[in-house]
Amino acid sequence: MNNTSVEKNLANKTVFPILFAISFSHLLNDTIQSLIPAIYPVIKHTFSLSFSQIGLITLVFQLSSSLLQPFVGLYTDKKPQPYSLALGMSFTLTGLVLLSLSANYHMMLLSVALVGLGSSIFHPEASRIAHSASGGKRGLAQSIFQLGGNAGSSLGPLLAAWIIVPYGQFSVIWFSTIALLAIIILTFVGNWYKGMVGVIKKNSHSITAISPFSKRKVVFSVSILLVLIFSKYFYMASLTSYFTFYMIDKFHVSVQSSQFYLFVFLFSVAAGTLIGGPVGDRFGRKYVIWFSILGTAPFALLLPHANLFWTTVLIVPIGVILASAFSAILVYAQELIPGKVGLVAGLFFGFAFGMGGIGSAIMGKLADETSISHVFFLCSFLPLIGLLTGLLPNIEGDRKKIKSNK
Repeated sequence: MNNTSVEKNLANKTVFPILFAISFSHLLNDTIQSLIPAIYPVIKHTFSLSFSQIGLITLVFQLSSSLLQPFVGLYTDKKPQPYSLALGMSFTLTGLVLLSLSANYHMMLLSVALVGLGSSIFHPEASRIAHSASGGKRGLAQSIFQLGGNAGSSLGPLLAAWIIVPYGQFSVIWFSTIALLAIIILTFVGNWYKGMVGVIKKNSHSITAISPFSKRKVVFSVSILLVLIFSKYFYMASLTSYFTFYMIDKFHVSVQSSQFYLFVFLFSVAAGTLIGGPVGDRFGRKYVIWFSILGTAPFALLLPHANLFWTTVLIVPIGVILASAFSAILVYAQELIPGKVGLVAGLFFGFAFGMGGIGSAIMGKLADETSISHVFFLCSFLPLIGLLTGLLPNIEGDRKKIKSNK
């Protein structure tokens, strides 16, 4: 077997150990990130913060984790950086230590900015590695990668309830061991990726990087996808940042109990993550996007009117259905713009985080002026924006037409 055949086999083989390693690293990364909103009830009391100040913490965190992502992705598309993931986690580790030691509000803003910076380096290149290890099963690879992140996000509230709420803000420093473990794993992943860079470059040159659609159609479709991301992450921000306060305010549950309700939602998000990618691979990503965002609407509209029992029930399908969108949207966009995996990943991860941050800041301000319940009522209409999915082209159908014409 010659070198070209070996390289083709490597490029077309799904490398599950790397996918699981990068997914587990995503779990560790997002566990650390999820500690930030999970400790909001603790720091709100300790520092006497308003909802607007809580929203500003989320805004700083999300913007620092979003603005750089497209540029990181664009750069690594041209010059892959195998060890950038471990470097990014080092920023996260520094931010985590500072967060545990923060004695004032401004120091807290700096610490979450560093955690966000680590995330902005991690996501585009990690998504590229998942794509490289997919063996053509891109939806499955992105779902495995996303599953780790969403599982990590669901662990944050539990860890906060068990450790941070009883032992206070300084106990955050114990989670630095998670960042250290992630650095070790990401160094191993970097070693594999370093050996694959040449193969990936050759393989990418052999695949046409021309979209089946006009530039105008691509721009229009990407704009629709970004609007869908806006609706998803504005709504997600209302749940991840303020769901604990909503439960405390409306149902008078304890701080610890509110963390468990947040865990139920975030665990549902993790459980639903694996659906979107593989189903999109098989039946078409547009159908998954339709179901994921618009399918959330009836449950979201019922949520503000539900009692404690039905609130607990409703957040499960909301989390499961909403979670299936992102992998499908990301791979759909990568197929619209072939050859720009890192740029697309950076753009969409960055935009998602940015929308979450802006949404959290706006909703915090609105909650101060009205109430948390009013914010949840207004946000319940956001999933209806999913109707715009009907304007997206059917990529799979158009590709079949192109192949038949050839």
